[in-house]
Amino acid sequence: MLRPLSAHKLRNEHLTRPALVYVRQSTLIQVRDNTASTTRQYDLATRAQDLGWPASLVKVIDQDQGRSGASHSARDGFEYLRAEVGLGRAGAVLCFEASRLARSSSDWYRLIEICALSDTLVIDEDGVYDPGQYNDRLLLGFRGTMSEAELHWLHCRLVGGKLEKAQQGTLRFRLPVGLVYDAAGRITLDPDEEIQHAVRQVFAVFETSKSALAVVKHFADHGLQIPDRLWQRERKGEVVWRRLRHARVPPSCTTRSTPGRTCMDAPRPGSGPCQAKRLASRATRARSSAMTGQRCFKSITPALSAGPSFAAIRSNSTIIAPVIPTSGAEPSAKGGPCYKAS
Repeated sequence: MLRPLSAHKLRNEHLTRPALVYVRQSTLIQVRDNTASTTRQYDLATRAQDLGWPASLVKVIDQDQGRSGASHSARDGFEYLRAEVGLGRAGAVLCFEASRLARSSSDWYRLIEICALSDTLVIDEDGVYDPGQYNDRLLLGFRGTMSEAELHWLHCRLVGGKLEKAQQGTLRFRLPVGLVYDAAGRITLDPDEEIQHAVRQVFAVFETSKSALAVVKHFADHGLQIPDRLWQRERKGEVVWRRLRHARVPPSCTTRSTPGRTCMDAPRPGSGPCQAKRLASRATRARSSAMTGQRCFKSITPALSAGPSFAAIRSNSTIIAPVIPTSGAEPSAKGGPCYKAS
Protein backbone atom coordinates (compact mmCIF):
# COMPACT_ATOMS: atom_id res chain seq x y z
CA MET A 1 0.00 0.00 0.00
CA LEU A 2 1.33 3.43 -0.90
CA ARG A 3 2.14 5.91 1.83
CA PRO A 4 1.02 9.54 1.37
CA LEU A 5 3.60 11.72 -0.33
CA SER A 6 5.19 14.48 1.70
CA ALA A 7 4.52 17.87 0.11
CA HIS A 8 6.33 20.16 2.58
CA LYS A 9 9.47 20.14 0.40
CA LEU A 10 7.54 21.41 -2.59
CA ARG A 11 7.87 25.11 -3.24
CA ASN A 12 6.37 27.39 -5.81
CA GLU A 13 9.59 27.48 -7.86
CA HIS A 14 9.28 23.70 -8.27
CA LEU A 15 5.65 23.84 -9.38
CA THR A 16 6.37 26.46 -12.05
CA ARG A 17 8.85 24.15 -13.78
CA PRO A 18 7.88 20.94 -15.63
CA ALA A 19 7.60 17.61 -13.81
CA LEU A 20 9.37 14.88 -15.80
CA VAL A 21 7.87 11.38 -15.48
CA TYR A 22 10.35 8.70 -16.55
CA VAL A 23 8.89 5.38 -17.76
CA ARG A 24 11.05 2.39 -18.65
CA GLN A 25 10.94 -1.40 -18.91
CA SER A 26 14.15 -3.38 -19.41
CA THR A 27 13.05 -5.61 -22.31
CA LEU A 28 10.39 -5.62 -24.99
CA ILE A 29 8.99 -8.82 -23.48
CA GLN A 30 8.41 -6.94 -20.21
CA VAL A 31 6.74 -4.13 -22.13
CA ARG A 32 4.41 -6.65 -23.72
CA ASP A 33 3.73 -8.86 -20.68
CA ASN A 34 4.18 -6.64 -17.60
CA THR A 35 1.43 -4.21 -18.47
CA ALA A 36 0.51 -3.61 -14.84
CA SER A 37 3.96 -2.22 -14.06
CA THR A 38 3.83 0.03 -17.11
CA THR A 39 0.42 1.34 -16.07
CA ARG A 40 1.67 2.16 -12.58
CA GLN A 41 4.56 4.11 -14.05
CA TYR A 42 2.27 6.15 -16.28
CA ASP A 43 0.05 6.83 -13.25
CA LEU A 44 2.88 8.94 -11.82
CA ALA A 45 1.66 11.71 -14.12
CA THR A 46 -1.57 11.77 -12.10
CA ARG A 47 0.45 11.84 -8.86
CA ALA A 48 2.31 14.90 -10.14
CA GLN A 49 -0.99 16.68 -10.76
CA ASP A 50 -2.16 15.75 -7.25
CA LEU A 51 0.95 17.42 -5.87
CA GLY A 52 0.13 20.69 -7.62
CA TRP A 53 1.61 20.55 -11.12
CA PRO A 54 -0.78 21.59 -13.88
CA ALA A 55 -1.36 18.98 -16.60
CA SER A 56 0.41 21.18 -19.16
CA LEU A 57 3.66 21.00 -17.16
CA VAL A 58 3.67 17.21 -16.73
CA LYS A 59 5.86 15.55 -19.35
CA VAL A 60 6.13 11.78 -19.79
CA ILE A 61 9.45 10.43 -21.08
CA ASP A 62 9.00 6.89 -22.38
CA GLN A 63 11.51 6.64 -25.25
CA ASP A 64 13.57 4.05 -23.34
CA GLN A 65 10.98 1.29 -23.32
CA GLY A 66 12.67 -2.07 -23.83
CA ARG A 67 16.17 -0.83 -22.94
CA SER A 68 18.32 -1.85 -20.00
CA GLY A 69 19.21 0.62 -17.27
CA ALA A 70 22.65 -0.88 -16.73
CA SER A 71 24.13 1.95 -18.79
CA HIS A 72 23.06 5.33 -20.14
CA SER A 73 24.18 4.43 -23.66
CA ALA A 74 21.37 4.05 -26.21
CA ARG A 75 18.94 5.63 -23.74
CA ASP A 76 17.85 8.83 -25.41
CA GLY A 77 15.10 9.43 -22.88
CA PHE A 78 17.49 9.34 -19.94
CA GLU A 79 19.94 11.66 -21.73
CA TYR A 80 17.12 14.10 -22.46
CA LEU A 81 15.96 14.01 -18.83
CA ARG A 82 19.48 14.65 -17.52
CA ALA A 83 19.95 17.54 -19.95
CA GLU A 84 16.66 19.16 -18.93
CA VAL A 85 17.56 18.86 -15.25
CA GLY A 86 21.03 20.31 -15.85
CA LEU A 87 19.56 23.30 -17.67
CA GLY A 88 17.19 23.99 -14.77
CA ARG A 89 14.09 23.21 -16.82
CA ALA A 90 12.69 20.57 -14.46
CA GLY A 91 11.04 21.06 -11.11
CA ALA A 92 10.95 17.35 -10.26
CA VAL A 93 11.84 13.95 -11.63
CA LEU A 94 9.23 11.26 -11.01
CA CYS A 95 10.10 7.57 -11.26
CA PHE A 96 8.53 4.34 -10.12
CA GLU A 97 11.69 3.41 -8.21
CA ALA A 98 15.41 4.10 -8.43
CA SER A 99 16.04 1.12 -10.72
CA ARG A 100 13.81 2.67 -13.41
CA LEU A 101 16.16 5.64 -13.75
CA ALA A 102 19.48 3.81 -13.59
CA ARG A 103 21.02 0.56 -12.44
CA SER A 104 24.52 2.02 -12.56
CA SER A 105 25.84 3.88 -9.53
CA SER A 106 27.83 6.27 -11.68
CA ASP A 107 24.75 7.30 -13.69
CA TRP A 108 22.59 7.50 -10.59
CA TYR A 109 24.95 9.62 -8.48
CA ARG A 110 25.65 11.93 -11.41
CA LEU A 111 21.92 12.53 -11.83
CA ILE A 112 21.46 13.15 -8.11
CA GLU A 113 24.34 15.63 -8.14
CA ILE A 114 22.79 17.52 -11.06
CA CYS A 115 19.42 17.55 -9.28
CA ALA A 116 21.04 19.03 -6.18
CA LEU A 117 22.76 21.78 -8.18
CA SER A 118 19.61 22.71 -10.12
CA ASP A 119 17.26 22.41 -7.11
CA THR A 120 15.23 19.59 -8.68
CA LEU A 121 13.23 17.17 -6.55
CA VAL A 122 13.12 13.40 -6.94
CA ILE A 123 9.72 11.80 -6.40
CA ASP A 124 8.69 8.15 -6.32
CA GLU A 125 5.75 6.22 -4.90
CA ASP A 126 7.14 6.47 -1.35
CA GLY A 127 7.89 10.15 -0.98
CA VAL A 128 9.45 13.42 -2.08
CA TYR A 129 13.22 13.79 -1.81
CA ASP A 130 15.37 16.89 -2.02
CA PRO A 131 18.92 15.92 -3.15
CA GLY A 132 20.15 19.18 -1.66
CA GLN A 133 19.39 17.89 1.84
CA TYR A 134 21.90 15.50 3.37
CA ASN A 135 19.44 12.93 4.73
CA ASP A 136 17.52 12.72 1.48
CA ARG A 137 20.75 12.54 -0.49
CA LEU A 138 21.97 9.68 1.74
CA LEU A 139 18.75 7.75 1.24
CA LEU A 140 18.77 8.27 -2.52
CA GLY A 141 22.39 7.13 -2.70
CA PHE A 142 21.56 3.97 -0.77
CA ARG A 143 18.66 3.21 -3.11
CA GLY A 144 20.85 3.65 -6.17
CA THR A 145 23.47 1.30 -4.72
CA MET A 146 20.84 -1.34 -3.96
CA SER A 147 19.48 -1.00 -7.48
CA GLU A 148 22.90 -1.77 -8.95
CA ALA A 149 23.47 -4.61 -6.47
CA GLU A 150 20.12 -6.14 -7.41
CA LEU A 151 21.29 -6.44 -11.01
CA HIS A 152 24.41 -8.26 -9.80
CA TRP A 153 22.36 -10.67 -7.68
CA LEU A 154 20.06 -11.47 -10.58
CA HIS A 155 23.08 -12.23 -12.75
CA CYS A 156 24.58 -14.50 -10.08
CA ARG A 157 21.35 -16.47 -9.72
CA LEU A 158 21.04 -16.97 -13.47
CA VAL A 159 24.65 -18.06 -13.90
CA GLY A 160 24.40 -20.31 -10.84
CA GLY A 161 21.38 -22.05 -12.32
CA LYS A 162 23.23 -22.67 -15.58
CA LEU A 163 26.27 -24.07 -13.76
CA GLU A 164 24.08 -26.42 -11.75
CA LYS A 165 22.44 -27.73 -14.91
CA ALA A 166 25.84 -28.13 -16.54
CA GLN A 167 27.08 -30.23 -13.62
CA GLN A 168 24.01 -32.45 -13.90
CA GLY A 169 24.39 -32.75 -17.65
CA THR A 170 20.98 -31.18 -18.37
CA LEU A 171 22.11 -27.81 -19.74
CA ARG A 172 20.94 -27.25 -23.31
CA PHE A 173 22.07 -24.73 -25.85
CA ARG A 174 20.72 -23.81 -29.25
CA LEU A 175 21.83 -26.48 -31.67
CA PRO A 176 23.12 -25.68 -35.16
CA VAL A 177 20.75 -26.19 -38.03
CA GLY A 178 20.76 -29.87 -38.94
CA LEU A 179 20.78 -31.19 -35.38
CA VAL A 180 17.87 -31.55 -32.95
CA TYR A 181 17.16 -32.96 -29.51
CA ASP A 182 15.10 -36.14 -29.49
CA ALA A 183 12.54 -37.09 -26.85
CA ALA A 184 15.29 -38.54 -24.64
CA GLY A 185 17.34 -35.33 -24.82
CA ARG A 186 19.99 -36.77 -27.12
CA ILE A 187 21.42 -34.93 -30.13
CA THR A 188 20.31 -36.47 -33.42
CA LEU A 189 20.11 -35.52 -37.08
CA ASP A 190 17.20 -33.36 -38.08
CA PRO A 191 14.57 -35.72 -39.56
CA ASP A 192 13.74 -33.14 -42.24
CA GLU A 193 15.59 -34.37 -45.35
CA GLU A 194 15.24 -30.99 -47.05
CA ILE A 195 17.22 -29.37 -44.23
CA GLN A 196 19.90 -32.05 -44.43
CA HIS A 197 20.20 -31.53 -48.19
CA ALA A 198 20.62 -27.75 -47.78
CA VAL A 199 23.30 -28.22 -45.11
CA ARG A 200 25.22 -30.72 -47.23
CA GLN A 201 25.09 -28.38 -50.20
CA VAL A 202 26.60 -25.46 -48.23
CA PHE A 203 29.64 -27.44 -47.24
CA ALA A 204 29.93 -29.20 -50.59
CA VAL A 205 30.23 -25.85 -52.36
CA PHE A 206 32.61 -24.55 -49.71
CA GLU A 207 34.77 -27.68 -50.03
CA THR A 208 35.16 -26.95 -53.74
CA SER A 209 35.55 -23.17 -53.72
CA LYS A 210 37.32 -22.64 -50.37
CA SER A 211 35.55 -19.27 -50.18
CA ALA A 212 32.55 -18.18 -48.14
CA LEU A 213 31.75 -15.48 -50.70
CA ALA A 214 31.65 -18.09 -53.45
CA VAL A 215 29.14 -20.12 -51.44
CA VAL A 216 26.89 -17.09 -50.97
CA LYS A 217 27.16 -16.25 -54.66
CA HIS A 218 26.32 -19.84 -55.64
CA PHE A 219 23.18 -19.83 -53.49
CA ALA A 220 22.14 -16.42 -54.80
CA ASP A 221 22.67 -17.37 -58.45
CA HIS A 222 20.61 -20.53 -58.08
CA GLY A 223 17.90 -18.99 -55.91
CA LEU A 224 18.68 -21.30 -52.98
CA GLN A 225 17.91 -20.62 -49.33
CA ILE A 226 19.20 -21.89 -45.98
CA PRO A 227 16.99 -23.08 -43.10
CA ASP A 228 16.88 -21.39 -39.72
CA ARG A 229 15.06 -22.69 -36.65
CA LEU A 230 13.34 -20.05 -34.53
CA TRP A 231 13.61 -19.94 -30.75
CA GLN A 232 11.01 -17.33 -29.84
CA ARG A 233 8.31 -18.28 -27.38
CA GLU A 234 5.35 -18.44 -29.75
CA ARG A 235 7.25 -19.78 -32.78
CA LYS A 236 9.78 -21.98 -31.00
CA GLY A 237 10.91 -24.85 -33.20
CA GLU A 238 9.48 -23.39 -36.40
CA VAL A 239 11.76 -23.59 -39.43
CA VAL A 240 12.00 -20.62 -41.79
CA TRP A 241 14.01 -20.38 -45.01
CA ARG A 242 16.13 -17.30 -45.63
CA ARG A 243 18.75 -16.07 -48.06
CA LEU A 244 22.23 -17.27 -47.22
CA ARG A 245 24.37 -14.57 -45.62
CA HIS A 246 28.14 -14.41 -45.55
CA ALA A 247 28.21 -14.60 -41.74
CA ARG A 248 26.57 -18.04 -41.77
CA VAL A 249 29.22 -19.62 -44.01
CA PRO A 250 32.59 -20.88 -42.71
CA PRO A 251 34.77 -17.81 -43.20
CA SER A 252 37.52 -18.02 -45.79
CA CYS A 253 40.81 -17.21 -44.14
CA THR A 254 41.71 -14.33 -46.45
CA THR A 255 44.36 -11.70 -45.96
CA ARG A 256 43.96 -7.97 -46.42
CA SER A 257 46.77 -7.78 -48.93
CA THR A 258 45.45 -10.66 -51.05
CA PRO A 259 41.61 -10.55 -51.04
CA GLY A 260 40.02 -13.80 -52.11
CA ARG A 261 43.13 -15.87 -51.38
CA THR A 262 43.12 -18.32 -48.49
CA CYS A 263 45.88 -18.69 -45.94
CA MET A 264 46.60 -22.15 -47.37
CA ASP A 265 47.50 -20.66 -50.76
CA ALA A 266 51.14 -20.26 -51.62
CA PRO A 267 52.54 -16.74 -51.12
CA ARG A 268 52.89 -14.54 -54.15
CA PRO A 269 56.35 -14.18 -55.69
CA GLY A 270 58.33 -11.43 -54.04
CA SER A 271 56.19 -11.35 -50.91
CA GLY A 272 59.21 -12.07 -48.74
CA PRO A 273 59.95 -14.64 -46.00
CA CYS A 274 57.91 -12.81 -43.34
CA GLN A 275 54.75 -13.02 -45.42
CA ALA A 276 55.40 -16.70 -46.11
CA LYS A 277 55.87 -17.40 -42.40
CA ARG A 278 52.62 -15.62 -41.53
CA LEU A 279 50.69 -17.56 -44.16
CA ALA A 280 52.18 -20.86 -42.98
CA SER A 281 51.34 -20.03 -39.36
CA ARG A 282 47.73 -19.22 -40.26
CA ALA A 283 47.38 -22.42 -42.22
CA THR A 284 48.68 -24.42 -39.25
CA ARG A 285 46.24 -22.74 -36.86
CA ALA A 286 43.36 -23.32 -39.27
CA ARG A 287 44.12 -27.04 -39.57
CA SER A 288 44.52 -27.35 -35.80
CA SER A 289 41.23 -25.54 -35.12
CA ALA A 290 39.31 -27.73 -37.53
CA MET A 291 40.63 -30.97 -36.04
CA THR A 292 40.12 -29.73 -32.47
CA GLY A 293 36.53 -28.76 -33.21
CA GLN A 294 35.79 -32.16 -34.74
CA ARG A 295 37.33 -34.06 -31.81
CA CYS A 296 35.40 -31.91 -29.27
CA PHE A 297 32.13 -32.49 -31.08
CA LYS A 298 32.73 -36.24 -31.17
CA SER A 299 33.49 -36.27 -27.43
CA ILE A 300 30.22 -34.45 -26.70
CA THR A 301 28.10 -36.70 -28.90
CA PRO A 302 29.68 -40.18 -28.80
CA ALA A 303 26.48 -41.70 -30.07
CA LEU A 304 26.96 -39.87 -33.37
CA SER A 305 30.72 -40.33 -33.70
CA ALA A 306 30.32 -43.80 -35.17
CA GLY A 307 28.26 -42.37 -38.02
CA PRO A 308 28.77 -39.22 -40.11
CA SER A 309 31.15 -36.71 -38.55
CA PHE A 310 30.10 -33.15 -37.81
CA ALA A 311 31.74 -29.82 -37.13
CA ALA A 312 29.89 -26.93 -35.57
CA ILE A 313 30.75 -23.57 -37.07
CA ARG A 314 30.25 -20.40 -35.02
CA SER A 315 30.51 -17.03 -36.68
CA ASN A 316 29.63 -13.77 -34.92
CA SER A 317 27.80 -15.64 -32.13
CA THR A 318 25.67 -17.47 -34.74
CA ILE A 319 25.96 -21.25 -34.80
CA ILE A 320 26.00 -22.50 -38.35
CA ALA A 321 24.90 -25.86 -39.68
CA PRO A 322 26.87 -29.08 -39.08
CA VAL A 323 29.17 -30.60 -41.64
CA ILE A 324 27.74 -33.79 -43.09
CA PRO A 325 30.41 -35.17 -45.44
CA THR A 326 29.56 -37.54 -48.22
CA SER A 327 30.83 -41.07 -48.35
CA GLY A 328 33.59 -40.08 -50.78
CA ALA A 329 35.14 -37.40 -48.51
CA GLU A 330 38.87 -37.56 -48.05
CA PRO A 331 39.99 -38.63 -44.55
CA SER A 332 41.85 -36.10 -42.44
CA ALA A 333 45.39 -36.52 -41.17
CA LYS A 334 44.22 -37.80 -37.79
CA GLY A 335 41.40 -40.01 -39.04
CA GLY A 336 37.74 -39.38 -39.68
CA PRO A 337 36.25 -37.56 -42.66
CA CYS A 338 36.10 -33.79 -42.40
CA TYR A 339 36.29 -30.80 -44.69
CA LYS A 340 39.58 -29.02 -45.25
CA ALA A 341 40.11 -25.94 -43.09
CA SER A 342 40.46 -22.64 -44.89
